[in-house]
Amino acid sequence: AAEREHRAQLREEARVARELEREMKKLADNQQMIESALAAARANGDEKAIELAEAKLAEVQKHLEDVNARAANARMGHVYVISNIGAFGPQVVKIGMTRRLEPMDRVRELGDASVPFRFDVHAMIFSEDAVGLETMLHNRFEDYRVNRINAHREFFRVSPEQVLDALKDSKVVVKSYVLEPEATEFRASIGQIDASSISPTDDLLNEDIDTENGDNGDE
Repeated sequence: AAEREHRAQLREEARVARELEREMKKLADNQQMIESALAAARANGDEKAIELAEAKLAEVQKHLEDVNARAANARMGHVYVISNIGAFGPQVVKIGMTRRLEPMDRVRELGDASVPFRFDVHAMIFSEDAVGLETMLHNRFEDYRVNRINAHREFFRVSPEQVLDALKDSKVVVKSYVLEPEATEFRASIGQIDASSISPTDDLLNEDIDTENGDNGDE
């Protein structure tokens, strides 16, 4: 089991590296095109086009800096707090982290094949030290681990509200946090809501959330 988990971790790290490389190439190509457009606008004296191109160039350069920083800092990423009441019950959450540029991709993967319902997101927290933030939460709830043999199984018998309290205790400024999961597929499956209006391809995950953390370097 430990070897399997290690291989899965290596695959995830390789996927993140490929994603960062693709994004950097795309941004570099965009930067080159915008710089060409800016040069043409300056040659033509088109002030409006110059202003537009300069704004786009600044945006691309900022994004490129962010991606480069993410690639250079293996501790940077998102910590997520998710639940799946249809699969695990109402008092179990998963607390994990991902370095994906689009962190919701990781959450969708977790709910694709191994569980009967998709996960609900209570928080998606960006941090320059996501490793430290995740470790803090894991240590806080160590006594509530569902699997005490394999620490890579990041499920805990706690409520979303308990995790929010832990974040507040650690001075993580939470801008938004979903306490009650929608669990739309599960509720429709047991007849709590009308199933006819739900598409299997609907994205039922909650909106991404940013927070600030003075102790852990969140932005």
